[in-house]
Amino acid sequence: MAEAYIVSAVRTPVGRRKGGLAGVHPADLAGHAVKAAVERAQVAPGDVEDVILGCVDQLGAQSTNVARTAWLAAGLPEHVPGTTIDRQCGSSQQAVHFAAQAVLSGTQDVVVAGGVEVMSLVPISSPAIVGEREGLGAPYGSPGWTARYGDQEISQFRGAELIARQWGIGREEMEEFALRSHRMALAAQRAGAFDDEIVPYGEVWADEGPRADTSLEKMAGLKPLTEGGRITAATSSQISDGAAALVIASAAAVERHGLNPLARVHTMTVTGADPVLMLTAPIPATQQVLKKAGLGIDDIDQFEINEAFAPVVLAWQRELGVDPARTNPLGGAIALGHPLGATGARLMTTMVHQLRRTGGRYGLQTMCEGGGMANATVVEVL
Repeated sequence: MAEAYIVSAVRTPVGRRKGGLAGVHPADLAGHAVKAAVERAQVAPGDVEDVILGCVDQLGAQSTNVARTAWLAAGLPEHVPGTTIDRQCGSSQQAVHFAAQAVLSGTQDVVVAGGVEVMSLVPISSPAIVGEREGLGAPYGSPGWTARYGDQEISQFRGAELIARQWGIGREEMEEFALRSHRMALAAQRAGAFDDEIVPYGEVWADEGPRADTSLEKMAGLKPLTEGGRITAATSSQISDGAAALVIASAAAVERHGLNPLARVHTMTVTGADPVLMLTAPIPATQQVLKKAGLGIDDIDQFEINEAFAPVVLAWQRELGVDPARTNPLGGAIALGHPLGATGARLMTTMVHQLRRTGGRYGLQTMCEGGGMANATVVEVL
């Protein structure tokens, strides 16, 4: 039976908006992670057959196939190709899926998967904003789209508000969740839980997002992102800069090169849901991947679900009965940040290392994505 093994998983620290990584070119930041992942795997760079990176806002320095420019910027062999993909916030989780699928199909034996986003340089939604400003049209402005969904606002912010209302999630509950995220991330930093997965960049050695000085009182004083809404900056993921990379290898490559697998990609799925609610697809994606894997909620030792907004995770937990203690045990994007195209690979990296550290067997990762989609992945630690 074909297998896809994760033989290395690394990430840069996640920098805060206008923080320590803000001036780094995305190709250099991604190249740093990719080169470190290949070195950690102890694979010869020339044996890599493809590089698949996620990047959401492919404009300016992040355009023209940043996977290719990152590999070359890192000084790696010219004969290795690369491609950049966009499945919105799930882009680098999808990169892992594509890499694993290439290996499972027998098409390739060693593939690098990951992602990058420097949001300090290329702000969120830049391609859409610049395109509309230049008269190039709007993503949700086609006659077919309008006939189906009308001219209502389509945005992650509205989706998060709709979820909070539909599931009856109040602001106080969301703020308590956000505070937990910061506390868990700070505790993880103090314990050195991220040390094995982070490859420092320059003077940046640690994630810059977790806030030791935050409190429920401070959160309560923030204005909602929309008038009359419940979501604030405190209960939303942070604008961030970062990159992450994993090396995925076949059983034949593991044997041929004497590699040391960290985990295997057990099961994968991707699904769609309401694009107006936009952020609910992790619920059916989790159900689907568990069914395909032949596992139940109680079989999973660790869940990583992206904290795009607090109500996304809270509604998911409520619908599926997931134990909060096994969910994002080292904090999530509310504290650690969400460098869009890199987050899927960052979550996977953190999950694999934490499972190995704690002796867990199964991990499940899922994340909401623009357009009402979600990837879900089960990994098994060996």
